[in-house]
Amino acid sequence: MYLIVGLGNPGKEYAGSRHNLGFQVVEALSHHLQIKGTSNKHWAIIAASNYKGEKVMLAQPITYMNLSGRAVRELVRYYKVELSDLLVMYDDLDIPPGSIRLRAGGGSAGHRGLQSIIDSLGTSEFPRLRIGIGKAPDGIEAAEYVLLPVEEPDKTLLKEAIERSVEAVLNFIDSGLESAMNIYNKGLSSAD
Repeated sequence: MYLIVGLGNPGKEYAGSRHNLGFQVVEALSHHLQIKGTSNKHWAIIAASNYKGEKVMLAQPITYMNLSGRAVRELVRYYKVELSDLLVMYDDLDIPPGSIRLRAGGGSAGHRGLQSIIDSLGTSEFPRLRIGIGKAPDGIEAAEYVLLPVEEPDKTLLKEAIERSVEAVLNFIDSGLESAMNIYNKGLSSAD
C-alpha cells in the first residue's frame, strides 16, 4: 500500500494559502483517481483507491500543520506502510514558486509539519515532494507569508505545480522514487 500525505491546515480560512499546497495536491489526486468518499480516521481525512493494481491511501492530517506527525504515525502503524511507500507533500520556501522537488529523505529545513513527522516516526528517511513557494517578500515574516492568500503570478505557477505533483505521485507509484526524481527534478540544482 502507498500512503500519500498532503500537509496543510484544516478550515476554510487556510484553504487558499501556500501552506495548504499538500492538501490541494491530495484533492487533485482524489479527483484524478475519481475517488468519491472520504472518512475521518487516525487524525486525518483519508480516501482509498486502486491505481494500476496498487492500493493507494490519500491523507490530509487534521491536526494542524505543526502536529502532522501524530496522524502520519497512526496511519503508518495502522496500515503497516513501509516508509519507502510513504510520500509526504508540502510547501517549501527554498524552492522557486511552481517548481517541485522529490527527495528520498533529509532534514526538515525548518518546516514544522515535516519536523513533526520526522519526530513522530523517529527517522527522516522517507520520500517527500516539496512544492516551491519562494521566499517571503521583504517585510513579511515566513510564518505570515505561508498563510496569505496566493495572488498572480504565483497562483498560476502553483496551479501548474499541483498538476505536475499529481503526475509525479503517479510516476512514484508506477515506477518508483528514482524514476520520479529523474523526471520531475530536472532543471533544479542538487542544492535545492
